[in-house]
Amino acid sequence: MSRNQQQYSIWKTIKTTVQQMRWSYCALALFGSALLAFGLYNVHSLSGVTEGGILGLTLLLEYWFHISPAVSGFIMNTLCYILGWKMLGNLFIAYSVIASTGFSVAYKICEQFDPLWPWLAETPLLAAVIGAIFVGVSVGICVRIGGAPGGDDAVAMSISKIAHMDIQWAYLACDLIVLVMALSYIPLSRIAYSLLTVLLSGKIIGVMQKMPLPRFARAE
Repeated sequence: MSRNQQQYSIWKTIKTTVQQMRWSYCALALFGSALLAFGLYNVHSLSGVTEGGILGLTLLLEYWFHISPAVSGFIMNTLCYILGWKMLGNLFIAYSVIASTGFSVAYKICEQFDPLWPWLAETPLLAAVIGAIFVGVSVGICVRIGGAPGGDDAVAMSISKIAHMDIQWAYLACDLIVLVMALSYIPLSRIAYSLLTVLLSGKIIGVMQKMPLPRFARAE
């Protein structure tokens, strides 16, 4: 295949994917990612109890090998999205780009303001529960329409499809592996709060995935 043919094929694929996209799904992806950013900024960034998935791996690599999370996080998320694209297709990547971009923009906006609930830093148990609700609902919305705001979600969706298991168990499997490794440098008490968060958020994501879409999304 010549270079011109390859370029034509790429543009044809992009055009077909855009035509297949549902704009109501795009709106839900943006809403879900914005909600996730809001929760991570106002809850997780204060409590420090969520150490699963890609975040946990980046912190682990930084602690033991002095690799910057900016580098390791970018590489791992990219690899996870490639896996998701191979397993879930072009629409997955399209919605994921919207969700991840929406998350970054929303988080940047949140950073312009002080956290709403600074006292959550002193109540890790409550922070773990509230944080799980934010993550479960927001990521659940994105997963429900077929997108992933983060690399963790892409891996969980791929594992769920390959192993034919409910997605909450795929999330739990990924997070447990990271949390066990994190015991090498994080106190057990803090890991316990993280475990509570991933258990609750994974369960909520599983419930959200099976819920019917809003009327405006079904009608499109």
